[in-house]
Amino acid sequence: MRLVLASTSPARLSVLRAAGIEPVCFSPEVDEEAEVARREEALGRALTAAELTEYLARLKAEDVVRRYGPGSPEAPGTGEIDGLVLGGDSAFDLDGEILGKPHLPDVALARAKQHRGRTGVLHSGHWLIDCTGGEVRGALGAVDTATVTLAADIDDAELEAYVATGEPLELAGGVAIDG
Repeated sequence: MRLVLASTSPARLSVLRAAGIEPVCFSPEVDEEAEVARREEALGRALTAAELTEYLARLKAEDVVRRYGPGSPEAPGTGEIDGLVLGGDSAFDLDGEILGKPHLPDVALARAKQHRGRTGVLHSGHWLIDCTGGEVRGALGAVDTATVTLAADIDDAELEAYVATGEPLELAGGVAIDG
């Protein structure tokens, strides 16, 4: 069965490949900030980290199915997708503050210093849509969490060297649990 990864995350792709799965990758086109703002307005409150990750994972999977799945306008006929579509998203919660990707080295370094000697929670949301046999058959989602403690005895030079690798720049909270 074919697995379609509705994500541009190198970390997600790497994890799947390490498990012996070679997915077909499609890039979702979701305006995350706008969608989260709409959802929070509808709810009248902020999303929790777990809700946020599952919601964004769902939107990403649904976007790829809408554009490339059964009956999609961009993929004539039954669409390009015949298999399972997996969307994913992650967020790091440190003392109630939800931290996304730092993108910039100075932000990543500041977050690493904030995290040093403390424990946060990495939330990974997943949404799976069954698009086998030329139709959408069903979907389900889940969120998993991992506690991540950064040792207190890591000095600034070690943190700077890690940030200089570029690895934490595109990871939720600047945290890699698999790198």
